[in-house]
Amino acid sequence: MIKLKAKKSVIKKTRRASTVLFPAEQGYRMPAEWEAHEATWLTWPRNKVTWPGKKLKEVEEIYLQMMEALLPNEKVHLLVPDETKGEEILQRLARRGVQVRGLKLHLIPAVDTWIRDYGPTFLKNRKGQKAWCKWIFNAWGRKYRSLMRDDQIFRNHQALIKGSCFATEVVLEGGSIEVNGKGTCLVTEQCLLNKNRNPRFSREQIDLFLQQHLGVSQVLWLGEGIVGDDTDGHIDDITRFCSADTIITAYETDRTDDNFRFLDENWKRLKMSRTPAGGKWNLIKLPMPGVVAAEGERLPASYANFYIANGVVLLPIYGHANDRRAIRIIREAFPGREVVPIRCETLVYGLGSIHCVTQQEPR
Repeated sequence: MIKLKAKKSVIKKTRRASTVLFPAEQGYRMPAEWEAHEATWLTWPRNKVTWPGKKLKEVEEIYLQMMEALLPNEKVHLLVPDETKGEEILQRLARRGVQVRGLKLHLIPAVDTWIRDYGPTFLKNRKGQKAWCKWIFNAWGRKYRSLMRDDQIFRNHQALIKGSCFATEVVLEGGSIEVNGKGTCLVTEQCLLNKNRNPRFSREQIDLFLQQHLGVSQVLWLGEGIVGDDTDGHIDDITRFCSADTIITAYETDRTDDNFRFLDENWKRLKMSRTPAGGKWNLIKLPMPGVVAAEGERLPASYANFYIANGVVLLPIYGHANDRRAIRIIREAFPGREVVPIRCETLVYGLGSIHCVTQQEPR
């Protein structure tokens, strides 16, 4: 059983007397997503409310595509509800000719698939030792009571993961933070300052908390996320790092589109921001895939919700004319990695896409 670090007073500028140090004080940092992976963590989809009818089978196909692209390059840890489902998955991958030696199945029935948000956030120090943070997951501001049960998965199964666990008293989701591994973290005010997360904490306190736990020296605050995002503006739907000094951000050119104002404001903030050394960021605009909707409601479809893995980038596409542009831009942003486009209209019906359902473990 992994030793669980004692909880500290959550956010204080003056540390109380204690032998327990914050992760950054112990030399830990959150690596950038493009750094070498040991594995990718996934949860097999099974929630029929999230994906009703035939949609669930379509999302299962997306998962098989993701694992087909990932397994030649890194391990995959997959949470499955039972042995029967696990055996079915193995057979379906075998029929596709996928080698499954690197696939590790864990018999843990999760409510839903959003492991980016309820799963571990991995850390690493200069000695190569790994640790992880366990935030509080409250289903994006208590929007979905049944999904709040997934907060307990990695509390109850700590032995799944090597390294010390830093348990915190802060509500936070993995999709709300984006780091470059060199001292900078991107977040949005809409999410991290939302009163449905941590109403007791100020922006300055959250800023300090991120520095203490992720090993960053600065936090860049953007404004709002895209329309239809029930997470209250997760950063991974709009703005991502491609390298230590390169930021790619979703941008809408149609001024009549509901997303234009939010994304234009974020672009202006990025242009005004600076690297820790005082230089300008290399900024790249990523188009939007137009309006992707279901049952009259706009879905949070974005090309920015890609996932960077060993040797590949998994890119959500949506059958829009901008798909080709997005593929080209991502290829140029990640030379040396194969870009694997995956149609995600059905996945985003559940209000998330590829990055939302993945979590990287560093090597």
